[in-house]
Amino acid sequence: MRRLTTVLLAVVSAAFFLPLLWMVASSFKSNAQIFADPFALPATLDFGRWAEAWEVGGIGGYALNSVIVTSVSVLLILALSSAAAFAFSRYEFRGRGLLMGLLALGLLLPLQSYFIAQSTMFTELALSDTRWALIIPYVAMGLPLATYLIKVYLDALPRELFEAAHIDGASDLRVYLLIALPLLRPGLATVAVFSALSCWNEFLLALLYIQDDSLKTIPTGLLAFSSRYVTDYGLLFSALSIITLPMIAVYVVFNRQVVSGITAGSLK
Repeated sequence: MRRLTTVLLAVVSAAFFLPLLWMVASSFKSNAQIFADPFALPATLDFGRWAEAWEVGGIGGYALNSVIVTSVSVLLILALSSAAAFAFSRYEFRGRGLLMGLLALGLLLPLQSYFIAQSTMFTELALSDTRWALIIPYVAMGLPLATYLIKVYLDALPRELFEAAHIDGASDLRVYLLIALPLLRPGLATVAVFSALSCWNEFLLALLYIQDDSLKTIPTGLLAFSSRYVTDYGLLFSALSIITLPMIAVYVVFNRQVVSGITAGSLK
């Protein structure tokens, strides 16, 4: 049974990994080489194609906008979700069940169900065509899952640890900052990686709220890039490789923390 499971996981991994390898390999080819033999390895590894994609396609500006929006969104998600999870996990208060129910609703409702109301609010507040038009909904969409993940991690920690701190005279804020947050590193790393991937790759809101080319993020920037250079697939694959590989590197670096954060609370 274990061997069968290993084989199945290997097949699933290959289904996700091989297209990525094909994309990176194709980024070093010309159009003629791609069409003549799509699955052949490139003759040379010419990173000049990547430099050309960076300069001609304006990937640098799109990447900077994505970094700013993603970084601010992730930091706000971590700060707000960890504080909310601490309150939900360690305190009983009136309306606790209702608030958690609202968070669960945020996991269930699709973006399209509240997009019109959200768009109207941003127009009235003059937030459209600003980075905040992306940061605010990204934070709102990331908070429910992040709060539940961190709460599960906190629930697995011994309650006596926090009670001892209160007995020693520590305030709620000190317990949260000096005890809870250091112990939450695996859970926070998990939330940070998932949130960063979601914000980095989000397309619909970035397309609808941002019309200024200087504020566009990578997903919408690539849309404009492909419309201008739709016949140069090698250049397009180069741009895709440039913006995909950094996020894979982030996941690889934090892989251990992500696994630890996901499995936290599964056993007590």
